[in-house]
Amino acid sequence: MDTNAVLDIGLQGLWVSAKLAAPVLITALAVGFGISLLQSITQIQEVTLSFVPKAAAVGVVLLISGHWMISEMVSFTHALFDKIPSLLEGG
Repeated sequence: MDTNAVLDIGLQGLWVSAKLAAPVLITALAVGFGISLLQSITQIQEVTLSFVPKAAAVGVVLLISGHWMISEMVSFTHALFDKIPSLLEGG
């Protein structure tokens, strides 16, 4: 196995992890920004007010996009297992 193959697998892994984390992180960012804006307008400074809506929104996003996330991970894992013979004969 050469360094190009290792770098390619690492890059694919980073890309898949970024794709899988994006819906959750973007949702948490958007809800957190909205709650912060609401808190600054109303001047209510309660810590739990920002945590509970973010947790609920992330839970909803995981319910909605969970099937897609699992299928992406399964296809990535299958692609890695399919590459094993070509990686072993290259060495």
